[in-house]
Amino acid sequence: MNFSLYKEMMRVNLKGILNYAMGSAFYMLFMIWLYPGLGGSTAAIDELVKAMPEGVGNAFGLNSGFASAEAFISGEYYGLILVLILSIVSVQLSTQLIARLVDRGSMAYLLATPTTRRKVAFTQGMVLVTSLFIILAVTLLSGFAGKSWFLGTKYEFDMGRFTQLNTVAFLLFFAIGGLCFLISCACNDEKKALGISGVVTFGFFTLDLLGKISGKLDVLRYFTLFSFYRPAHIVQGTAEVTQICLWLLLIGLAAFAAGIQIFRRRDLPL
Repeated sequence: MNFSLYKEMMRVNLKGILNYAMGSAFYMLFMIWLYPGLGGSTAAIDELVKAMPEGVGNAFGLNSGFASAEAFISGEYYGLILVLILSIVSVQLSTQLIARLVDRGSMAYLLATPTTRRKVAFTQGMVLVTSLFIILAVTLLSGFAGKSWFLGTKYEFDMGRFTQLNTVAFLLFFAIGGLCFLISCACNDEKKALGISGVVTFGFFTLDLLGKISGKLDVLRYFTLFSFYRPAHIVQGTAEVTQICLWLLLIGLAAFAAGIQIFRRRDLPL
């Protein structure tokens, strides 16, 4: 890895990364602060959710119930908002780190230094992974802080399952970020890389959403990485977390490795 390049890229992107991280932390604290106000109404809310079409509850993670704080958060935050935040980060940052530099001619200056394409690509991939890790680490720590500040011992909050939820979320976007990185490594045009990454990422999300809404479309979930991500099952303790994490890790590693190889071997318009 090129440590000088890593430090510079982290410096350049740190403000944006921290903005996303702080936004995620703020929303997390807000959701935890809100939960005690709903504590006495969880049974009524659960009944309301049961009255909805099953597909709606599945699509938006409401079927986990609201009996515990982590179940409430998994449906209200991890089921949609955090997914959208990390999808945007994965698509935008992966494009900026490789395709934008190639498109604007900046990559020529990097490769003119005593380094290799493999080191440059690996370093840029590490910047993407570090960025995703920072956002989810801050989100996790804000959850622990919110539990201490607003919930205490009065309300149930399983910190182990909450940690598992964040771990699976990180590995999901490690895999999705890897695919976006691969696309960025294969493209010379920034807009093309951004468009393809966006279509793949949000296409995956749409297929998963459609599969959860309608049982007739359930087969669509087999064509998306989001099929591995089931926040409600994780907080209920029914998900095979170790197996899910292993698959997402392997997919992510394969995608990053393929991206580095493509970038190393292909012709660049330098």
